[in-house]
Amino acid sequence: MPPIFTPIPSEVERKAPGTGGKPPVDRRPTGGGGGGGDDDWRSPRRGPREALHRTRAFVFCALAGDMMFFFALVAVFYARQAATHMDPRTLQQIGDWHPVLLPRILYFNTAILALSSITMELARRHIFREFDVLEEWLGLGKPALRRTLPWLGATLALGLMFLAGQVIAWRQLTAQGFAFNRWATPASYFFYLITGLHAAHLLVGVIILVICLSSLALLKRVESRQIAVDAAAWFWHTMGLAWLILFGVLIFGQ
Repeated sequence: MPPIFTPIPSEVERKAPGTGGKPPVDRRPTGGGGGGGDDDWRSPRRGPREALHRTRAFVFCALAGDMMFFFALVAVFYARQAATHMDPRTLQQIGDWHPVLLPRILYFNTAILALSSITMELARRHIFREFDVLEEWLGLGKPALRRTLPWLGATLALGLMFLAGQVIAWRQLTAQGFAFNRWATPASYFFYLITGLHAAHLLVGVIILVICLSSLALLKRVESRQIAVDAAAWFWHTMGLAWLILFGVLIFGQ
């Protein structure tokens, strides 16, 4: 009977695949710049999906800080509204808060900002449309980009209209005798403070949209364009939500 030889497992593992021996034990690479195989697409922690998740995490953290700032501003608004002072003649505590009649254009501005949030979401959905993205991956043009650009342009136009409407509202309030100066009443002062700070944030959003529109055609990778539009969309939606909260405070909180 011929002798039976059982190879040592460690020797089998050292053999390279395709040389006649058994394949080595299934070992996953532990780092060091892989070759971009199928594992990169199956794992949610690698590839374009990871970059998108990281960008969203950064944007969400920044926006959470902004929302906390607006909530603190609302808290100060209510605290100042409840403040009183003593009348030297009657020796009674009286309030110095006199509600401000809001300009009607603010309602129109709110509708414009809500519409701009819809157009921004349509732009975000188009850049992630699966069929169009597949065509871009195959090099058959840029249908996702072509469908996204008009909605981004509409969002930019609506954002500029909102800012112009806020300027008109400030002028109307000044014409009513509530200018933003050292003689301003507490209510008018907080009106300018709340609307002005939000307008400054929205102006940042407009600048982001301009950068996004100008850079989309220069970005060669479709996932880079998706990340740019997605980040801009989340910022814009948050500013729309912040305005609805602040506008509700100005209407019902006085």
